[in-house]
Amino acid sequence: MANVLFIKANGLPAERSVSVKLYEEFLKNYKASNAGDTITELDLFQVDLPYYDATMMSGLFKESTGETLTEDEARLAKVANSYLEQFLAADKVVMAFPLWNFSIPAQFLTYLFYLNQAGKTFKYTAQGPVGLVTDKEVVLLNARGGVYSDGPMESWEMSLNYVKNVLAHLGIKNPQTVVVEGHNATPDQAQDLITAGLEKAAVLANKF
Repeated sequence: MANVLFIKANGLPAERSVSVKLYEEFLKNYKASNAGDTITELDLFQVDLPYYDATMMSGLFKESTGETLTEDEARLAKVANSYLEQFLAADKVVMAFPLWNFSIPAQFLTYLFYLNQAGKTFKYTAQGPVGLVTDKEVVLLNARGGVYSDGPMESWEMSLNYVKNVLAHLGIKNPQTVVVEGHNATPDQAQDLITAGLEKAAVLANKF
């Protein structure tokens, strides 16, 4: 039995969000194929994610060096660490997120900042940073209304690329991905594009 963390980084309803459709399709099929697994759902738009500010940064730094934290520093460090501990405890992680304004939602960015902690998820060496999270299977479900996989907008894609780079920094080198794109740019093809993506998500969920 596996401990599986499902992370939804989109606050829109499924009828208005392709990434939420992917999330729901993957979750439904995964549950059907893995009835014995422990599944935790984390909706980043429904939980407390205080901004990664100077106080939180200071608290996490002081914690790592054994210094005394202020009350606010301790409170914020505890929040970041609680999400990090949940992430580290999972055997498998599924992240569903859109491309918004060429990047990811602010809530997801904040969450990823919580995970990026020296000494816990990566370490510095003479050869550069080395990821410490090497035993985790990850699936990324991404939707973007335009076409970014090639063509003139390829270099503007900073959602999936960003998340993959962050995970690689932590030691997760080969996440599996399902991407739906172009459904807003080519509305006459939208339903076919979305249907194909949902089918890919279902197939991957059944073997993940």
